Amino acid sequence: MFYTIQHTTTFRYSQPVRESVMELRMQPRSDGVQHTLSFQVRLDPKAVLSSFRDHLGNVIHSFNIPGAHERLTVLAESLIEMRTIEEPPLAVAAAEWEVIESSLSLADVFDMLLPSKFVYSTPLLGDLIARLHIRRLDDPMSTIRMIGARLYEHFEYMPNTTTVDSPIDDILTNGRGVCQDYAHVMLAICRELRIPARYVSGYLVQQNRNGTASAVDQSHAWVECFIPSIGWVGIDPTNNLTATERHIRVALGSDYADVPPTRGVYKGVGEQVLEVGVKIQRHDSLPTDEALLPMQYERVEMPPTLPVNGSRKAAPPVPLDIQIQQQQQ
Repeated sequence: MFYTIQHTTTFRYSQPVRESVMELRMQPRSDGVQHTLSFQVRLDPKAVLSSFRDHLGNVIHSFNIPGAHERLTVLAESLIEMRTIEEPPLAVAAAEWEVIESSLSLADVFDMLLPSKFVYSTPLLGDLIARLHIRRLDDPMSTIRMIGARLYEHFEYMPNTTTVDSPIDDILTNGRGVCQDYAHVMLAICRELRIPARYVSGYLVQQNRNGTASAVDQSHAWVECFIPSIGWVGIDPTNNLTATERHIRVALGSDYADVPPTRGVYKGVGEQVLEVGVKIQRHDSLPTDEALLPMQYERVEMPPTLPVNGSRKAAPPVPLDIQIQQQQQ
């Protein structure tokens, strides 16, 4: 099957800003059953786009807009070919626990056991592990399935209850969060049990009654755990699923801090309003004429940037930690 994806992000400013510098992590990966046939980024205002790959194979695009602008729009368009993903087994051999330990000499595996910005041990995490009776089972596959299922049953999915930089203690305290929070908690638990696990940023294709992709979709996040005899196995604790051909992978990292769709700096003051739209269409054959459906947006009011020493004329570069909040997963 094939998917076409449109991911639009628009920043609007109440006063002109200047010297925007931004990185994008929006190009879907080409590995395993997923292959990106085409990808393009359209920018308004126009800018020169460059790209590189990081050590995990994520494609990162960057650009600089030196002139004044009151709006910045990023439109990323992708065409993906996706083959069917075989359901992983319910269990594997108990000896896999020993193989995991011997695999920690591989840097990409060992790194996914280390604490990271959003994934670390806390007393509340220890309380949750005890309350849900989470422990190592006979084999690691059974264990990661159990963790995903218990988090799905324990937490309530509720948008706007956390922010892009919320620590795991927020969802552990309130019992509510979004995909990003579920993924961070599962990562923390897996690493406590010495199961290498990494964060996956991407999309989950929704389905209507006819089995075709809906007009409006969203960014999504889930977890991949290392099972030596199989490789990295995707677990979606928000939906109690193993990753399927509806899970489109964009970027991998230790946690969300490694893979935000947008990150950068700019100079300016004033209030910001953010509009984000994601639309995915499914095609049974390679599309020749993409009849694009109207984009729908989520509108987010952003706080004003602060002047320096009371002056509104020469604000310094402002980290875009604020601007990446538009695409909490």
